[in-house]
Amino acid sequence: MDRIIMHVDMDAFFASVEQLDHEEYRGKPLIVGGLGGRGVVSTCSYEARKFGVHSAMPTAKAMKLCPQGIFIRGNYPRYSEVSQQIFDIFEHYSPLIEPLSIDEAFLDISGMEHLMDNPLQYAKKLKQEVKEKTGIVASVGIAPNKFLAKIASDLDKPDGLVVVDKGKVQEFLDPLPVRRIWGVGAKTAMVLERLQIRTIADLRKMTYDVLHKTFGAKTAYHLFMLAQGKDERSVAPRGRAKSIGNEVTFGEDLQNAEDALQVLLELSVKVGWRLRKAGFKAKTIQLKLRTRDFTTYTRQKQLFEPSNYDNDIYTAIQDLFTVLNITHSIRLLGVSASGFDEMESLSLFHDKKKDKLYQTIDDINSKFGKLGVTRGSLMKK
Repeated sequence: MDRIIMHVDMDAFFASVEQLDHEEYRGKPLIVGGLGGRGVVSTCSYEARKFGVHSAMPTAKAMKLCPQGIFIRGNYPRYSEVSQQIFDIFEHYSPLIEPLSIDEAFLDISGMEHLMDNPLQYAKKLKQEVKEKTGIVASVGIAPNKFLAKIASDLDKPDGLVVVDKGKVQEFLDPLPVRRIWGVGAKTAMVLERLQIRTIADLRKMTYDVLHKTFGAKTAYHLFMLAQGKDERSVAPRGRAKSIGNEVTFGEDLQNAEDALQVLLELSVKVGWRLRKAGFKAKTIQLKLRTRDFTTYTRQKQLFEPSNYDNDIYTAIQDLFTVLNITHSIRLLGVSASGFDEMESLSLFHDKKKDKLYQTIDDINSKFGKLGVTRGSLMKK
């Protein structure tokens, strides 16, 4: 049976959700990401991309390229909500779904010919349903394997739909720049350039021995196979998360315990919220702290019983921070939870009133935005 793999990727996802929710952002250059001196662009609208702004670019550089842009931190709980709606739709189209991130996934639609006229029409139907139910535009690539499908989904953005026929793989790949191959970053591209390898066709013509001498066995095999459009990896649905966490890097180092604890409280609330949304309670709470000289410390603590309560998480984090006793030159702080138990695993000491309280808080926050209701100490003065 021939494999048919679909890669679905939301176009400028975070920015698209913001423009969906805020009419004043539509048609304007919108940049979502960190706003501090060390901030990085998470994503940006296509209007901003016209100015040369792109994901992973330092925010400071994006501001120089696009001073008229709208810069926001983003509403990540809202993005997660829309993402869940999209993945719920995916489940109607394939039993095998491999999430790559919050806004993209592989779907294996091999052997599903009885459910569709053809893969192209099937993809059009999926794109239409995502647009109608969430307001978000998706680009789709369809191909005989994951590597080709991912390249295809990116070739005609936004709102793209590209199908790679199994008999025309080399015709599809050969003209593309070699940087399109997974794992070919700046350093590898420089080496290939010295060998006068600029396109995938150039790479395909190289012998394995030359690649082996240049890059070593592992990288040589990787490049050699992908240049021929060969990728045997299957679509692999992932198990549940092993940990849930949030961290923040500061534009200016924190210099006192009070500021650090305020940030840790905010992070604890976010982690508690995410645990409850996922239906998990955590046994292990971990603090991550990085100083100005990039020394990173991690400390963890076991809870008396698994919990997803903000107070329990913050109390553990506060204890870990106090014992670590680093109160200045703090570049990064993080809070994470692991050692999950299902919500139904309750001890004799379980407090059902707290569950109801947090459920009420979460319901309000889901309706009015994250931290619509929160601890008094988190309110900005």
